[in-house]
Parts: sequence; C-alpha cells; structure tokens
Amino acid sequence: MLLRGPSGAGKSDLALRLIEAGGRLVADDQTRLARRGRSLIATAPATLAGLLEVRGVGIVKLARGQVLAQAPLTLLVDLMPASRIERLPEPAGETLLDIDLPVLALAPFEASATAKLRLALAQIEAA
Repeated sequence: MLLRGPSGAGKSDLALRLIEAGGRLVADDQTRLARRGRSLIATAPATLAGLLEVRGVGIVKLARGQVLAQAPLTLLVDLMPASRIERLPEPAGETLLDIDLPVLALAPFEASATAKLRLALAQIEAA
C-alpha cells in the first residue's frame, strides 16, 4: 500500500504501527513507482532505503527484517481526518501508470487504522 497525505498527516506514524504489527517498509518520504507488466512496483531511492522518520525521535534505521527492497502496489491510502471520511463510501479508484488501483480514505490516528488496512487488503486479495 502507498500511504498518501500532506506533511503531518500521519503517514510515518501509521507506517510505524504497521511495522510493529509485522508489516515491512519499502520507502518513507519518497517512493519510486515503476510499471512491470500489469503491476506497479514500489521501491525506495537508495539514499532513503531502510530509513523511517519518526516525529520526536528522528531518522531511524530499521532492522533488516522490517524492510523490503521492493513490493507490488495494490492499494492507495489517502490519510485524512475522520470527519472527512464517508461512513459507507462508494468504491474509489485511481489510475497510475495505466494501472487501476483501489483508493481507501483512512483516519490514521484511529486505534482501528491498522485493522482497517488489513481488512482492505484482504478484500483486494479475495477479488
């Protein structure tokens, strides 16, 4: 998944919680996307690989098992305040590099944010 939002929206905070729950980071701050066949592949610029900016702590180098060199992109996640998120939204999507991807609006600081992402990914895999 690609977490999107302005500075301070909660991207790195949510990424940190996902990593603590067993997820792995491809990139923080900048992500390169490349089309490979019918898939989009995410990678980090070499100078940022394995690094995560943690507000109040600084730039942290993650352990090897917490990082992936590349991963397929299957979900775009737009981070926003809960008040802006529809209760029962219509499915949303966006096309990047001629690949259609689902888009999920998510309030990153809710306690259920990581669970909602797992549910969204499970739905994508089941489709």
